[in-house]
Amino acid sequence: QVQLVESGGGLVQTGGSLRLSCEASGLTFGTYSMAWFRQAPGSEREFVAAIAWRGGATYYADSVKGRFTISRRNAKNTVYLQMSTLKPEDTAAYYCAAAGAMVSDGLTYHTTYRYWGQGTQVTVSS
Repeated sequence: QVQLVESGGGLVQTGGSLRLSCEASGLTFGTYSMAWFRQAPGSEREFVAAIAWRGGATYYADSVKGRFTISRRNAKNTVYLQMSTLKPEDTAAYYCAAAGAMVSDGLTYHTTYRYWGQGTQVTVSS
């Protein structure tokens, strides 16, 4: 079965950096568009960043543009989220998601994604 396992979360001060990783298994990783979403307590899950399976096009929420970078390494079945200049409002549980095979459209919508990880907590202290 498909598994997505996130790692790299933790506690960081305002202005700091973290890199999240998500290792996938049970799927042909190179044919899946991948994304990161986040959810803060009392809030809905929101789109953070996505990377398409073909061509590597990337998409970002306005709130993280210029601070976060999504990348993938197909040989390692892993997608990354490099987060810099972190702010307290970035505090949330971060979830990795995989769309269906060879899906390239609608990558900013959570309904596009078929598989989800369990999440990793990121806390930014002020």
